[in-house]
Amino acid sequence: MSLPGTPFSIFVALLAAATACTHFMTPNPLFVRNLIDFSLTFSSSVIPSTIPYKLERSHHNHHHDKKTIQNICDDFAPDFPPPDTNTTSILCVDRNGCCNFTTVQSAVDAVGNFSAKRTTVWINSGIYFEKVIVPKTKPNITFQGQGYASTAIVWNDTANSSHGTFYSGSVQVFATNFIAKNISFMNVAPIPLPGDVGAQAVAIRVAGDQAAFWGCGFFGFQDTLHDDRGRHYFKDCYIQGSIDFIFGNGKSFYENCQLNSMANPVPAGVKSINGAVTANGRASMDENSGFAFVNCSLGGTGRIWLGRAWRPFSRVVFAYTFMSDIVAPEGWNDFNDPMRDQTIFYGEYMCTGGGANTTMRLPYVQRLNDTQASPYLNMSFIDADQWLQPYT
Repeated sequence: MSLPGTPFSIFVALLAAATACTHFMTPNPLFVRNLIDFSLTFSSSVIPSTIPYKLERSHHNHHHDKKTIQNICDDFAPDFPPPDTNTTSILCVDRNGCCNFTTVQSAVDAVGNFSAKRTTVWINSGIYFEKVIVPKTKPNITFQGQGYASTAIVWNDTANSSHGTFYSGSVQVFATNFIAKNISFMNVAPIPLPGDVGAQAVAIRVAGDQAAFWGCGFFGFQDTLHDDRGRHYFKDCYIQGSIDFIFGNGKSFYENCQLNSMANPVPAGVKSINGAVTANGRASMDENSGFAFVNCSLGGTGRIWLGRAWRPFSRVVFAYTFMSDIVAPEGWNDFNDPMRDQTIFYGEYMCTGGGANTTMRLPYVQRLNDTQASPYLNMSFIDADQWLQPYT
């Protein structure tokens, strides 16, 4: 699937979700305008009424735009990026040509193989329409955006177009010690209908150990965030999707994150389920993996499960998390395989909100006591003291 066919309505839906968020910054008008301008250029099916910002096109504004373009690099300091040191390097990416690189992938490609240095790929505000791969040979890379509502990497592959869900990610990280700060990862493939085959569309696949995400956004619908394998930390992030939108077999700690369901609204009185937050892929009791969500919030639309057992030893815990009433009373699903009820570990601890009532939870759901919850409540769950650096 190619970008020219991307429906503009997808951009509107993705940005509308962020705009509706009250605990995180909202997209600035320039960010939205960039999306609009891209869509106007490449899509012949844009409906003007869907555009949330009015674009003035007077002679005066044309003149002003031209002047701005002539001075577009004026905000860059003459000595940026600074020279390399023994321990760090900074590569600058700007889609308007104000840096040495205009694409994120070209900057990644320029990093030396197996470098022990921390390389920061500083990415200016804007939307970068490209598919990015960080291979195993490029450890210790940081993607530094200018705000998750200002900088985004966007593509639109699906399981069908990329020969499998695992390969559909707009960004795919296989290297160790990857860090991302203040940037969004988006997959803008068409919204799938229930039961669509091959419509899974990943925004990012994280398959390297010791990865950390600070203040990032993850935008998609089905299978947004592929938390594939390795130890990962997510702090102050916004994660959006509809079906299994956090899935994989990583061992990950989500702290102060907002989880937003984009599943279709369900009429009052209808009990059907049309979404799920997690699909954890722990396949045996020997695998030291699972997801822990602490001090997070869950809202949005639909009638959803907290998780479903993609693999028979699926492990997910929610603690101190606010859950809106979109969560179905039973809470979880065993992937319609009762044999998994004996091996899955789904736990809840001290959660609040209309969806946190556990009185009707299924029998295999754990209502954790203090001792049972303790291993999942802090970053020791991912051995953070051995590798996680403080945010700087």
